[in-house]
Amino acid sequence: MPATTKDQQGLRDINVNATERLMPPSELLSEFPLTGIAEETVLKGREAIRKVLDGTDGRFIIIAGPCSIHDYDTALEYADRLHRLTQPLSDRLLTVMRVYFEKPRTTVGWKGLLYDPDLNDSFDIATGLRQGRSLLLEVAKMGICSATEFLDPIVPQYTADLVSWAAVGARTTESQTHRQMGSGLSMPVGFKNGTDGNIQIAIDAMITSRASHGFLGIDLDGHASVIQTKGNQYGHLVLRGSNDGPNYDSQSVNVAQRRLSSAGVPSTLLVDCSHGNCNKDHTKMNVAFQDVVKQRASGNSRLIGCMLESNINSGSQKLNGGPDGLQYGVSITDPCIGWKETEELFHWAHDFLEGNMS
Repeated sequence: MPATTKDQQGLRDINVNATERLMPPSELLSEFPLTGIAEETVLKGREAIRKVLDGTDGRFIIIAGPCSIHDYDTALEYADRLHRLTQPLSDRLLTVMRVYFEKPRTTVGWKGLLYDPDLNDSFDIATGLRQGRSLLLEVAKMGICSATEFLDPIVPQYTADLVSWAAVGARTTESQTHRQMGSGLSMPVGFKNGTDGNIQIAIDAMITSRASHGFLGIDLDGHASVIQTKGNQYGHLVLRGSNDGPNYDSQSVNVAQRRLSSAGVPSTLLVDCSHGNCNKDHTKMNVAFQDVVKQRASGNSRLIGCMLESNINSGSQKLNGGPDGLQYGVSITDPCIGWKETEELFHWAHDFLEGNMS
């Protein structure tokens, strides 16, 4: 269709290069349907996490996996390793795999597999969505629950039925759009404190997401719609440290729990052992992890779990315009601990919690 005179005069889309119509969510769901074992995995995972939040399941949650997924086959290898590691430990540990496809950026950078699966700024989002849904489906077929961060509020229509736990990140917890989105999500949602350490914005997000909302979105057929929600009662706080340092210590945890109770919301919380809680040094992630497990074993039953950024190999690497030359199993975003340390921390936590579960 030729541009109108008004368009030529620069009244709209003056900074838009192109607009490409995307498949509706229903088409992707039909291409990669949720059936059988995968459906059971998602539903059982959500219910188990809800029970932990309610206090009727005494296991300790560990959400572990790469900072971001950038390679499909490597992610499947990690999932297989995680499954074999954690099955014998499931009496005390409830394990969920980080399957993160969207990465919020402070300025610019690679935004995740959904947006740039070829790692070269080609932004083949249709392929990214297919790879993302396919991977979540394969992980669920293994019997592994998935966790992810939802950044774009349209994405859940394509992938949320395969997710057992969702995060709203430090940069978006204050966003009304993401709070409303959280109110309609079908799984428990962790709201992270702000990058400046402010936990009140996460508490406010919990309160907001427990209420009903109406907002703009799309339906499964891709049509612009008014989404009306009933509220999500399973929002909770995730402490992730700040630019000024950690907040996983017992004093910070106790202060956060008192503030949650004062706000009239459950005092359950998780600790993200990466980001500010390790001062962005993955070699210190174990310090935060062990401290939190010890707090739990000492009687803080409302401290329900940890997050670990873990990969097949440790550290991180730069993405220089494409996948060529990348080291196998090494993060291209935040640095992660390696597999050997992951195994050691899981076994240590399982052994330490013996006789100390509360």
